Amino acid sequence: MTWSADFWNRSLQNWQSEFLAIGSMVVLSVYLRQRGSPESKPVGTPHNTTDETG
Repeated sequence: MTWSADFWNRSLQNWQSEFLAIGSMVVLSVYLRQRGSPESKPVGTPHNTTDETG
C-alpha cells in the first residue's frame, strides 16, 4: 500500500492547524486565569513573600 504525497501534505496541514488551535487555547486560558488571580504576587516581589499566614 503506497501513500501519495498529497495524502501526507493534507495530513501535515491538518495536524498543524490542530496544534495551533489547541496551543492558542492553552496560552489564552492560562493568561486569562492568571490575569486576576488572587494567588499572583506583584512583579519584583521576592519569592518568599506571600500573603499567607500559618
